[in-house]
Amino acid sequence: MNEPEKIRVLSIDDHPLVREGLAALINDQTDMRVVGQGSTGHEAIKLFRDLNPDVALMDVRLPDISGIDAMVTILSEFPEARVVIVTSSEGDVEMQRALEGGAKGYMLKSMPPKEVLEAIRKVHAGKKAIPAEIAARLADHLSDESLTAREVEILQQVAEGNRNRDIADRLFISEGTVKVHIKHIMEKLGANDRTQAITIAVRRGIIHL
Repeated sequence: MNEPEKIRVLSIDDHPLVREGLAALINDQTDMRVVGQGSTGHEAIKLFRDLNPDVALMDVRLPDISGIDAMVTILSEFPEARVVIVTSSEGDVEMQRALEGGAKGYMLKSMPPKEVLEAIRKVHAGKKAIPAEIAARLADHLSDESLTAREVEILQQVAEGNRNRDIADRLFISEGTVKVHIKHIMEKLGANDRTQAITIAVRRGIIHL
């Protein structure tokens, strides 16, 4: 009797420890094996082309381009690709971007090993794998008004310590316009001041420090 085909997994993470841990866990299973590993978004795209794995595990934070951008590129070439985004942050905006971009699953690095393996099997079987706590968090923010690209840009500048005057000069707008944008940002995020707005935006994955 022929042995059933193993699930071929590609693992992309810029932390060798995480990669090695995942590889050991996956290769220990009878029904799956790691066929390739990489540490950057561009490597992910190249390895996917070369190996055409059944499931790709993609870290969000990579040194060159984000895992979500790498995934979107892969999906434009391989619409059937099954990509699971792996992250240590629970930002709902990032999750939404990943799922809208075509991710078949979302995994937190803090998840128990058993759940990680279940997610790989689920995605391979053509289902979506989104942990309950993540689905609940997404639902919490569904009705929130999202920040515009300009608002995100301004908030990122504020987070980097720039004053209104500097931001206005940099973006070729008036200082008054910057103030109006900041007021809208605080209203949308439910923040009382700039510091709180930055904290909320970082936690939700809207901006990165």
